[in-house]
Amino acid sequence: MPHKSKILHIAPANISGVPGQFVQTERQLGYESRLVTLFADPRNYFQDICLNLPFIDFAPTKMIKRLVSDPRKLQVINRIQRPENIPLVWQPHSFVEKALVFFRDWWWRPRVQRAIKQYHLDEFDVYQLDGGLDFYRNAAFISTMKERGKKIICCYTGSDLRTRGVIQAIDRISEANVTVEFDHLSLHPAIQHVFFPFDASRFTPHAHHNNSRTIVIGHAPTNRAAKGSDIIIPILQRLSRDYPVKIELIEGLPYREALARKQACDIFVDQIGDLGYGINSLEAMAMEIPACSCLAPGFAAMYPDHAFVEIHAENLAEQIIPLIENANLRRKVGERGRQWVLEHHDAVKVVQKIHAIAGIN
Repeated sequence: MPHKSKILHIAPANISGVPGQFVQTERQLGYESRLVTLFADPRNYFQDICLNLPFIDFAPTKMIKRLVSDPRKLQVINRIQRPENIPLVWQPHSFVEKALVFFRDWWWRPRVQRAIKQYHLDEFDVYQLDGGLDFYRNAAFISTMKERGKKIICCYTGSDLRTRGVIQAIDRISEANVTVEFDHLSLHPAIQHVFFPFDASRFTPHAHHNNSRTIVIGHAPTNRAAKGSDIIIPILQRLSRDYPVKIELIEGLPYREALARKQACDIFVDQIGDLGYGINSLEAMAMEIPACSCLAPGFAAMYPDHAFVEIHAENLAEQIIPLIENANLRRKVGERGRQWVLEHHDAVKVVQKIHAIAGIN
């Protein structure tokens, strides 16, 4: 039997559960796979080795960032912005930011070094950087691993390529670049799209109702600017004046409570803009709830079998009204959505595709 690679995932946190899903799936496939994160995700996703490093999820740090960092990198919006140079490369915005990053890395070093020794983090065959970051901003650890002949993969999972950009020292040595964000294809010259790994089987299908009751339309903005909520919410409010509609605004809630609220919805509106659907859509579709979302430019052409109700600011009401009026249509769209997610977002297929791209045994 051929030797299976030992794989270490490094991520700032288990962002949206993606790095953790990669690790759990690789373990299911027989790999020795670990996840080391710099800090814990507040939503209590799967955790393996967490360094709990200081100065990250810390209110004074966020205040200092607003003073010393490029303000454009702190904005989260729902439109694609094309940088002059592709890929966008992270650089300190000021001498003060450069000094603070240097100090932070110096302060972290003893704790990181202890973790490397304790968990033998320098003894893996493959290093997948879920977010494109090393422990240190100067990429000292991953550069050493590359010098030792280890395989380096970067997997981009969110706004990292849009706002921060690549870390040049890492981008130069990465042998494979993949992304779960379709719009990233236009932000890096050598990157491939893979679907977000998602276990739809753990969600219970929605108990569809007839039209003799109020229709619940859900919207769950983690960031209103990124979701286009300032446009979505007024449109839903106007619909509620003409139709038996209740708006379920799922915002700032613990994950389990948010899922319970979502399960009670008949229709779900994710987001509008250029960035495409998010995990909220996948959760709704897994529950057999019709998911209304924008799609990133080019997504529908590449994946014409998609099961989303495609929306933008001008057609949102027009797309939702048939779903409000027709319970059978909601059922059909919901059932098709769940099947599409099961087929395309299957975590085993996603991991196998990444391994094929990177040439992992």
